[in-house]
Amino acid sequence: MDREKQRSTGLVGLDLVLEGGIPKGTVIIVAGTPTNGLDLFARQFWKGDPDNPEEGTYLMLDGKIEEGMTDAREIPPDQYPAHMHGQRIVIDSLSSIILRHGIDDAVDLVTRGLREKVAEGANVALIMYLGIHRKADENKLIRSVDGYIELKQGIEGSEVERMLGVFKMVGVELPRQLVPYNITADGLELSTTKRVV
Repeated sequence: MDREKQRSTGLVGLDLVLEGGIPKGTVIIVAGTPTNGLDLFARQFWKGDPDNPEEGTYLMLDGKIEEGMTDAREIPPDQYPAHMHGQRIVIDSLSSIILRHGIDDAVDLVTRGLREKVAEGANVALIMYLGIHRKADENKLIRSVDGYIELKQGIEGSEVERMLGVFKMVGVELPRQLVPYNITADGLELSTTKRVV
């Protein structure tokens, strides 16, 4: 894929795995649990590549509102597009939309509400927490987006093993294996076979 048509994920190692980043104008779900760095992934995606800064919007529904974020707790999902600016948009979290407004409103946001931003070439990352929704609802949402990335965590002996999987991404050859990552003070760092970043 032409790198001009891709946008950095904000994680250097993931950009290497995807050979440049995610296609511009796509909606992705990033799924995981509160303890495996999902919030860090979201912030890194929002901030993007420091060498090539882009405007973005972070709609926070269920966490601490940090500088630059938009408090979306009282905003109905059909009004989110009016609050979205720039090329990097994070909705944190899709899970809160499902729990507060139902699966139909969540699917409607993904399939219709984000259409204009996607047409402008923006990328939208929807944060979804695993283990709290019906599997059928998760599947309905995964089918309606362009990409699906999952953060996995397990315990092997006395060590925590963290792996990132890219299981769906339009226009990109998917990696054939999970990628190990670490959680650092600066965010997520992925280890690739090419190099550790």
